[in-house]
Amino acid sequence: MREETGTGQRIDKFLWSVRIYKTRSMATEACKKGRVIINDIPVKPSRQVTAGEIIKVKKTPVLYGYKIREIPSSRVSAKVVDAYLEDQTPEEEKIKLDMKQKTQVLYRYKGTGRPTKKERRDLDRLMDK
Repeated sequence: MREETGTGQRIDKFLWSVRIYKTRSMATEACKKGRVIINDIPVKPSRQVTAGEIIKVKKTPVLYGYKIREIPSSRVSAKVVDAYLEDQTPEEEKIKLDMKQKTQVLYRYKGTGRPTKKERRDLDRLMDK
């Protein structure tokens, strides 16, 4: 395994380190699916990132934007993430997230069991999946 330099870091490791994704494998999968964009180009998980670059991350329905301030040497606590990232997500995107959260009020009564195939399709249509 090759040693990481202090100037750059793999994008999948960086996204995990600054807590954009819960696990590194989730960050890797997002890169493979084209949900991580740098300079309007979807990137591979092995792409090296440096301070000053702008990253866009698609998490349905929002396209988040972040500017890298500094590269962490390991995973950081949630309290100090702001030292490594600058959130550049537009307000319109944040409003989309609020709207989705407000419309996502679903409740199944206890004892009704698993949803049927038809109910699941109806739920998927409602949730825009």
